[in-house]
Amino acid sequence: MSLKTGLKILDFLASQGEGAGLSVIADALDLPRSTCHRVLGELIEGGYVRHLEDHGRYILSMRMTSNGLEFLSLTGIADIAQPIIERIAAETGELARLSLVDGDAIIWVAKADGQRTGFRYDPDMGIAARLSCTSTGHAWLMTMSDEDAVALVMKQGFGQPNEYGPNAPTSLKALLGFLHAARVRGYAMIDEVFAARMAAVAVPVRRGNRCVGVISLAGPKTRLTAARIHTLSALLCEAANELGQLCNMAGYLSRPPLGKA
Repeated sequence: MSLKTGLKILDFLASQGEGAGLSVIADALDLPRSTCHRVLGELIEGGYVRHLEDHGRYILSMRMTSNGLEFLSLTGIADIAQPIIERIAAETGELARLSLVDGDAIIWVAKADGQRTGFRYDPDMGIAARLSCTSTGHAWLMTMSDEDAVALVMKQGFGQPNEYGPNAPTSLKALLGFLHAARVRGYAMIDEVFAARMAAVAVPVRRGNRCVGVISLAGPKTRLTAARIHTLSALLCEAANELGQLCNMAGYLSRPPLGKA
């Protein structure tokens, strides 16, 4: 099996919650159907993909998720971070999330929802944040030079119009405006950038001069107003500092980091 082809298929299926048929996968990845079918068969044999014969679709198994969760448990970061995330969620009544830098991406790995009733904003964990239109992405990008930030965004892309909100930056000039403002404030904030009627705020978690993760809050803009975001930013900054110190004390990230960033 071509490793590159297999990884491309796994990445594509990760965005297809209900799976996808052979022709859809092959066309999306510009692969010959015979090649796509062969690689899918090997991924099924390896336990990474399941074939839903009744529907003719292929769907990811839980193996990658299980492997990722096992790795996180071995690092100890989940045990250290979860109480902090839960405390922030309880104090604010909003969705608190932790993401970790992994190479050229930043991945949501933990969450706690403080809004137990009514509206619940609950994105899937384990996926890479869109750098150009999420508070998580902006909080990470603000810690690096404009040149490095642009390179990462260009590699990932701005996405399609249905993948971001009405106020999302769709040019590098507009994105850099967001990042420059975030650096001045010390935290990233967005309003209908990731999704309509949603707002969010995020703060980088640092180890020395290096950003290793991000703590964020997200919720409806009717609750997360600009004034409230400014107030909550202090709470997030304290939590990010606490997590950074605890990780250092526990030895986490004194080992080689998850990625090169």
